[in-house]
Amino acid sequence: MNARTTRLLTVLSAIVASLTLTMCGAFNIFPVSEDQKLGKQFDQQIRADTKQYPVLNNVVARSYVQSIVNKIITAPDVKYRGTFPYQVEIIKDDNTVNAFCTPGGYIYVYTGLLKMLDNEASLAGVLGHEIAHAERRHSTNRMTTQLGLQTVTEMALGKTTNSNVALAANMFTGLGLLQNSRSDETEADEYSFKYLRSTQWYPGAIIYFFEKVKGRGGSSIERLLSSHPLPQDRIDATNSRLRDANIAPPTEAQLNARGYADFKKNL
Repeated sequence: MNARTTRLLTVLSAIVASLTLTMCGAFNIFPVSEDQKLGKQFDQQIRADTKQYPVLNNVVARSYVQSIVNKIITAPDVKYRGTFPYQVEIIKDDNTVNAFCTPGGYIYVYTGLLKMLDNEASLAGVLGHEIAHAERRHSTNRMTTQLGLQTVTEMALGKTTNSNVALAANMFTGLGLLQNSRSDETEADEYSFKYLRSTQWYPGAIIYFFEKVKGRGGSSIERLLSSHPLPQDRIDATNSRLRDANIAPPTEAQLNARGYADFKKNL
């Protein structure tokens, strides 16, 4: 077998592996360091755009939300604690009911979401969902789906360099990369439930957030629903997880509605 034939077989094998693993959702050509790099870039971009992303100057409120994140990331299923920063910022925008997480674990929560929720466990559920996006590396997974075949072929030919990877990342400039697919959102719900099972909070409390969103109108809710599964679908899925795990109804200690009401007074 000559060198050309050997290289061709290598390329074909790489293409088959790329297609197979990508369809199974298990393939990511980017190293974890790329998630870290992208996260820092997005964080800088967000902080520079003070008009669209006005950061709330409230140390007490930020510390409260950060303390919840710090507890969630101790869950056994969290792989990248210590690798990703998982730091929180609050965006001062009462009209936006949302939160998002960049690759590499930079988390942003809008005051509109914080004020809409009624208990701490619901916030923990939302934060767990955002952590899951970083943990499951949804952004670079999507980049792989778009660019994986070309890049893996180059890898098989020995042409891939760090600049190739950087070029691929640059094709996804802007915060549009943070728009997760509906399948990503479903997986993030599932992992949030897993994370919270090892914490003090009721693992199904995100359901109260879904119930509040369901039936509400307004542009912020419409934007949220455009990329997320419908609230009823997520309510049904959460109830199914609770039944399968045989989890009892929550107590006040697991929800901490009273403590959360005190927190909202500081916003």
